[in-house]
Amino acid sequence: MNKRLYVGNLSYDTSEDKLRAAFEKFGTVTDVKIMQDRNTSQPRGFGFVTMSTQSEGEAAINGLNGADLDGRNLTVNEARPLENRSPSGGGNTRRFSKSRRF
Repeated sequence: MNKRLYVGNLSYDTSEDKLRAAFEKFGTVTDVKIMQDRNTSQPRGFGFVTMSTQSEGEAAINGLNGADLDGRNLTVNEARPLENRSPSGGGNTRRFSKSRRF
């Protein structure tokens, strides 16, 4: 069974190929995705790597969590499922009435 890993504290210069190469030392990498900002397409500093087995994923966590890649100490742990988010996007829920005092 695949093991999906969260990889944080990535340098903005780190490519998906370089990230794949770092994780391939611990087993077969089936997917690599560095997250990008929707508006600017710039890297957001984190991503996900999927290893082919549970044991390879655990080996990668043990071997790479805190390791240096492109001058940054990586944070590597098991990816958690996306929690339910409200479609409103959050923000200020305070409502203003039409009668304001100035």
